[in-house]
Amino acid sequence: QVQLAESGGGLVQPGGSLRLSCAASGSIFENQVMAWYRQTPGKERERVAFIGPSGGTSYANSVKGRFTISRDNAKTTIYLQMNSLKPEDTGVYYCNNLGRPVPWGQGTQVTVSS
Repeated sequence: QVQLAESGGGLVQPGGSLRLSCAASGSIFENQVMAWYRQTPGKERERVAFIGPSGGTSYANSVKGRFTISRDNAKTTIYLQMNSLKPEDTGVYYCNNLGRPVPWGQGTQVTVSS
């Protein structure tokens, strides 16, 4: 039973944009704070943004002003619009319930390179 399914990653040049999607099972998503994380080789997984059930958001300083998290409650899906991408944004991006995390999905690879 797939609980989290991330998609939308790819290879993009610096300055480019990508939109990530995360489809979650209803029990994980409904009335829950959902978050995006990323992991790069040799580093711990870091949280980049989260969104509350009513749409309140918070961002890591490293992505503030460039990334936008959103959610579609009807589709139990969250999104991450990433603009002005930098090489340091490269990594595998994951989503999860912030307060009650479940087993991680497969993630989606984002590579920012010229």
